[in-house]
Amino acid sequence: MGGLFGVVSREDCTTDLFFGTDYHTHLGARRGGLSVYDSQMGFQRSIHNIENAPFRTKFEKDVTEMIGRMGIGCISDTEPQPLMIRSHLGSYALTIVGRINNIEELVDEVFRNGASHFTESSGSVINNTELVAALINQCDNIPEGIRYAQSKIDGSLTLLLMTSNGVYAARDLMGRTPMIIGKREGAYCACFESFSYLNLGYRYERDLGPGEIVYMTPEHCETVMQPNNKMKICAFLWIYYGYTTSCYEGVNVEVMRNRCGALLAKRDQGIDVDYVAGIPDSGNGHAIGYANESGICFARPFIKYTPTWPRSFTPAHQSLRNLIARMKLIPVEALIRDKKLLFLDDSIVRGTQMRETVDFLYGHGAKEVHVRSASPPSMFGCKYLNFSRSKSEMDLIARQVIRDFDGDDRYLNDYCTDDTERYHAMVEEIRKRLNFTSLKYHLLADVKEAVGIDPDMLCTYCWTGKED
Repeated sequence: MGGLFGVVSREDCTTDLFFGTDYHTHLGARRGGLSVYDSQMGFQRSIHNIENAPFRTKFEKDVTEMIGRMGIGCISDTEPQPLMIRSHLGSYALTIVGRINNIEELVDEVFRNGASHFTESSGSVINNTELVAALINQCDNIPEGIRYAQSKIDGSLTLLLMTSNGVYAARDLMGRTPMIIGKREGAYCACFESFSYLNLGYRYERDLGPGEIVYMTPEHCETVMQPNNKMKICAFLWIYYGYTTSCYEGVNVEVMRNRCGALLAKRDQGIDVDYVAGIPDSGNGHAIGYANESGICFARPFIKYTPTWPRSFTPAHQSLRNLIARMKLIPVEALIRDKKLLFLDDSIVRGTQMRETVDFLYGHGAKEVHVRSASPPSMFGCKYLNFSRSKSEMDLIARQVIRDFDGDDRYLNDYCTDDTERYHAMVEEIRKRLNFTSLKYHLLADVKEAVGIDPDMLCTYCWTGKED
C-alpha cells in the first residue's frame, strides 16, 4: 500500500513531517522517505529501507539535520521516493500512492514524446514515481500535468508534489484512496490518515473530493482542479488497512468496525460459544461490535507480541510473514482450553494464516473455533491499490475452491452472490479446508450499511468484480 504526509508552515516543519509520516507506517513495510525545502538550503531528501527497523529509528538523525518550511513524506511498499525532479516546470519533489497497470504502454508514450531514458531499479523495474513525473512534464503547468497523468493511468494515483513555493495535493480521480487536509495557525497539512495530525495541533479542515487538486501555502489551501462528481472509495479501507482512529468521508474506522460486527451478530442468532474474540489487530473492532450486540463476553485468548515485530517492518516474503505472524501470537491458555470460541477477522484471503491460527488454538485445547469474516469472500485481486501481496487470483482460497469445483470460472457470478447454492457450497468447503467449526462471511449489503455513506460511492471490486 503506502501513505503520504505533507506540510507547509511559516516555521520549520521537519518535526511535524517526521511524526506525521511516521503515523503512516502501518500502511507499508519497505521504504520511508522525507523531502523538505528551505530557501537557503534548497531541496533536501532522505530515503531509508524500513524492512528491518522502524521508520522512527531510521530517520531520527536526518530530522535533526534537515531544515525547511515545506515538506512531503511517504511510506512505500514499492519504489524509493520522494523523487527530486528538474524539468521545464521547474524543480520539485514528488511522492505517490496508487497502482499503475499500464506501465509499458505509458513508457512507450513518454519515449515517443521525447523522453530519453528512465532509471531502472532492481529487476529492470521502472520507478512508478519517475513515470508519473514524466507524464506530468508533458504539460505546460503542474496542475494540468497532474490531471493528465491521472487520466492516462489505468489504476489509481494520489500524490503530493512540492515546489519551491508550495505543495500540491491531488486525490485519485475516483477517490479510491483518501486525501485529507488539516489546518492550524500558520500551517496546513495533507495526509492519507486523518489521525496523523491530531497530536501535532492541526484540526480537520476537509476531505478532498475525487480528482480534486489543491495548492497549499502557509496562508491558504486553494483548489486548482475541481473535484469530479463520481467517487469509488475502497470499502476495504474501513474493514482492514485504514487505522482505527482515522475517519474517511466523515466515518470513523472503529465505529464502522463496531457496526460491522453488530450486523454479523444480528444474522448469527443462537450460536453457543464461551467468548467472542478478534484476530488482532484489525479484527478486534469487529469482535467488540459482535460481542456488544450478541451479549457474549469479549475476550483475548491470545495476545499479539509486537515489541520486536511491529507491522511496519514485517518481511516482504510470504513464508517469513507467515512465520512472524505465528511467532507473534502468545496464548492465554485459561481462555482457550476446553472453550468454544468465535473469532472475528477482517477477511479471509489466502487462508494460510487463519488455518495456522486455528491449529494453534486447537493445539492449546480449544473445543470449538468458529470464524466470522467481516468482509465477503475475496474473489478478485485489486486493480486499483497495492494493499494485497497476492500475485494471482488463484492465490485466493475462494477461487481455489471454485476451480476445484468447476475447473473454470463459468459460474463465477453465482459464487459472488450470497444467496445461491454454489455460494453456500463454496463457504462450506472453505470451512472444511481451514478446519473451522463454522464459518460465515459478511454480506455485501451489510458492509455497505456499516460504512454508512452512499453505497454507490464505494468500490467493492475485490468481492464482486464489478468496476465503477
